Amino acid sequence: LDASGGQEIITASDDSTAKVWDVASGECLQTLRGHHSCVLSAVFSPSGTRLATASADWTVRLWSAPASECVHNLQGHSDSVNSVAFSPDGARLLSAS
Repeated sequence: LDASGGQEIITASDDSTAKVWDVASGECLQTLRGHHSCVLSAVFSPSGTRLATASADWTVRLWSAPASECVHNLQGHSDSVNSVAFSPDGARLLSAS
């Protein structure tokens, strides 16, 4: 999914990471590390300042986009978290397992 302005995309991976890429150059700009299993979903907030990832490790992580820093590790699912999405205004985060 692309960040605000469409200059970057984020990908989820089996190697327990998510990566942010520059669309024009194809360069990897950030690698988000912290999950303990496959990352199944990754998304930018509508403002592009936050990222969210969902994983087979039963967690959702919220990241600061500029710093690639995990700011919240959300636990509570009882199985893999398959999808994550921000509300249109970016105020809420939805996760599904």
